[in-house]
Amino acid sequence: MLTGTGAGFTSLWSGDVMVTPNHFDRTKTTIVGIGNALVDILAHEDDIFVEKTGYRKGGMNLVESVFIDQTLSIVSGTTTVVPGGSACNTIVGVGKLGGNARFIGKCGQDAMGELFKEDLQNSHVDPILMKSASHTGRVLSIVTPDAQRSMFTHLGAASELTPDEIVGCNFMDAAIVHVEGYLLFNSDLIITALRRAKEDGAMVSLDLASYTVVESSKELLETLVTEYVDILMANEDEAAAFTGYHDERKAIEALSERAKIAVLKIGSRGSYIAYDGEIKKIDPMGEGSAIDTTGAGDLWASGFLFGLTRGYAVEKCGRLASACGYEVCQVVGADISDEGWSRIKRITEE
Repeated sequence: MLTGTGAGFTSLWSGDVMVTPNHFDRTKTTIVGIGNALVDILAHEDDIFVEKTGYRKGGMNLVESVFIDQTLSIVSGTTTVVPGGSACNTIVGVGKLGGNARFIGKCGQDAMGELFKEDLQNSHVDPILMKSASHTGRVLSIVTPDAQRSMFTHLGAASELTPDEIVGCNFMDAAIVHVEGYLLFNSDLIITALRRAKEDGAMVSLDLASYTVVESSKELLETLVTEYVDILMANEDEAAAFTGYHDERKAIEALSERAKIAVLKIGSRGSYIAYDGEIKKIDPMGEGSAIDTTGAGDLWASGFLFGLTRGYAVEKCGRLASACGYEVCQVVGADISDEGWSRIKRITEE
């Protein structure tokens, strides 16, 4: 067994890689998510339908509320409405796994806002929800037959979360503060959130969210990752937009140069985790089938971050993450079934 010290971490090698921050207080296991409090509206359509919207398939696009209403008026089938938002999905997953979970966001004083809050509480998440006179934000997700989703987002009340409201939040009990990349559209907010997390001694996790977000915020993103981020997560498209590399090996190597822990999610082929100069390939769970990829990356993060706070080896964190990502792809939306959670939790007992 070889022991060595990396940037802020002590690593223990014995087949698997143990991740334990030097300063890590084992009593601090709370994972706090900061992001857009949104309600997801899921519709199943074909590629031609997406083309008619005028937007590229697979991205996230900020739109006016009227665009969502007009698009909904021409969908061919029924829609499913569920609470969502990237960081929220991740934190709900942490709560379902039995972790200490908290979500910070802003929603409207409307029925959708109440639905959002109740879902968090039912998922064992502590909700810190600022309220606004504006309507709760919505995301219309068009899911195509290949299980890919194209998202059209109207932030509504979510966009009104202010830096001052983040300053008032206490992260002293947080092991990890997880921030979604969509907050890059509000530079003052994300800078304040990351700074407050570091000041209170938490590790910072950032999910790059969407290649369209990366493309529009590349310069700010580079700065924030360098100054604040400990755990950096990306899928193939996001990594390519951020690093310039489409080759997965080069992409994970480039990501690993920017953060202590780097993750590259490659869909049905699995994932890579880079830590302390080593890159681990994590096999996918299941046979690679998917009904809907909504929340796949978000729930992958749930398993991974939960595993880190429990002191699991990196490869076990990866297996748990892979199981969460697989199970959410077997349902419509980001709400894994009780049977799915039972299968996932068996990994924690290994």
